[in-house]
Amino acid sequence: MDAIQLVIIGLGYTGSAIARGAAARGWTVVITTRNPAAAVPLPGAAIIPFQDARPALASATHLLQTAPPRDDGDPFLRQHGGAAMPGLRWAGLLSTTGVYGDRGGAWVDEDTAPAPSGPRGQRRMVVEQDWRTAFARCAVDLFRVAGIYGPGRSALDDVREGTARRISKPGHLFGRIHRDDIAAAVLAAIAQRPPPGARVLNLSDAEPASSADVVAEAARLLGQPAPPLIPFAEAWAGMSPMARSFWAENRRVASQKTQERLGMRWRFPTYREGLAAILEQEAREGAPE
Repeated sequence: MDAIQLVIIGLGYTGSAIARGAAARGWTVVITTRNPAAAVPLPGAAIIPFQDARPALASATHLLQTAPPRDDGDPFLRQHGGAAMPGLRWAGLLSTTGVYGDRGGAWVDEDTAPAPSGPRGQRRMVVEQDWRTAFARCAVDLFRVAGIYGPGRSALDDVREGTARRISKPGHLFGRIHRDDIAAAVLAAIAQRPPPGARVLNLSDAEPASSADVVAEAARLLGQPAPPLIPFAEAWAGMSPMARSFWAENRRVASQKTQERLGMRWRFPTYREGLAAILEQEAREGAPE
């Protein structure tokens, strides 16, 4: 394979994991952030200010956007959309399964037409189209990501902190994906060298589940009693606008085609394997305080 020079926009939870995996493969990795002074160093990756990314972009072969859009659009295209990237072969965008909108609990897959029903999903849909247009000469992978969890960001932490709630809304399921499966999927896509054109990849595990079931499993793993069930109507009154937007949509997201296209299988096919692995990692490295 030709040398890979990967620029990642966003030094967040997922972007950092992808950067570590790319560096471990021996790829050249540059990751941008708006606050480099506060960044934790990543072995094998250069961290630079977002506003100073153009020299790195000029030599990039691969580009990944992990930062979410703002109300005024995609931050990368607004700042660097006109940057010269003559060697760019692949552009990846972390989007959201929210572009599918509310399906009343029905299944969607990679070939389902988007129908975002809220402003967050609508913004992401606009950015997806912008990336298709901006990088039409390259391979473009649109990663539609379900709810992200992983070490330090899971129901295990909520149960420990006493903030976990088990909301009862029969038939309402959520998709989720472990952070490390996101990283593995992105790295597999880059390594494939797909031809020019856009493709949709769904990053969602094999078992959509209620949040109440996930919390109950986390409590079981920690040897604690599960919090009591709260009727949805009662919980709704105290929800933030962001939380209400998540509960306003109900769908099940299939990802079998994505796994086939990438030649991989999820390491954590359900939340049960994912939560157990987090607990095992904590046992090796030390559980959070």
